[in-house]
Order: sequence, then structure tokens, then C-alpha cells
Amino acid sequence: MKATEMWKAYKKIRPEIGDEIDAWAFGAEPDELAQLVLAGTKTATASAYDLYQLENEPLPKVRTYDVVLDSQDEAVCIIEITKVSVVPFNEVSSDHAFKEGEGDKSLAYWRQVHQDLFTQWLGECDLTFTENSKIVLEEFRVVYPL
Repeated sequence: MKATEMWKAYKKIRPEIGDEIDAWAFGAEPDELAQLVLAGTKTATASAYDLYQLENEPLPKVRTYDVVLDSQDEAVCIIEITKVSVVPFNEVSSDHAFKEGEGDKSLAYWRQVHQDLFTQWLGECDLTFTENSKIVLEEFRVVYPL
């Protein structure tokens, strides 16, 4: 199912949500991470603040909805953003790492994986990752399918 088809199906249940949709796949392991979201294991994600600034994109907002895609751009589910914060990388909490639901759910695992990813992604844009780099933290819940 394509993102627009899933959005139309959800709008039949929640017609007040509007027509604007944002659909995206996780940057690393999109199929595995989308399935963790669908299963309720993954209820949070993180991204590099500097990439939003570089692309002049607004930060995610609470009470907005996104369609999560797999690696083939097929819709997996719709999530509602429930919390957004920006913190330095070295202040990301173990609670947030657990909510990301990856690996052993530890902060040590989260830091290793995300340090590597942020270093790579920022480096591709001629930016430098540091322990103080700002990170956008999002929490969400699956709203469709139920």
C-alpha cells in the first residue's frame, strides 16, 4: 500500500486530521525499524539537528502524523508524534535509548550506533559530529493500523 492510500484509509476514521502527510523511511535498516514500530517495540527515534538546519526543514511537531515506509516505499503504519525535544548527544537518556527499541535497548548500544550514523551523515554534508552535537528526539505512538 502506498502512503497516500494508507492516509486516505486513516482519514475515513479521523476526517478532522487534514490532508497534509509526511511519509518517510528510517535512514538505517528501514524494514527492520518499521517492523519494530509496528510491533510497538520502537516508540522513539533520533535525528541530527544540523541536517534540519542545512535543509531548512522545520522540526517535527507534537500532534502531527507521519506515514512510516519500508525500503520499497510501501506504507507500514501511521504514527502520531507525542513528544519532541532537542538535546546534546551526550545528554540523551537511557530512557530514550530504551524507547528506540534497538539492539539490547541500552544507552551504550544506542550511543555507539548513533555516533557512527551521525558521523557518517553529517560528514557527507561537510559537517562534524561531536558529543555536543544537537539531536532531535521524537517519541510517537502507532495510530494506524490499530
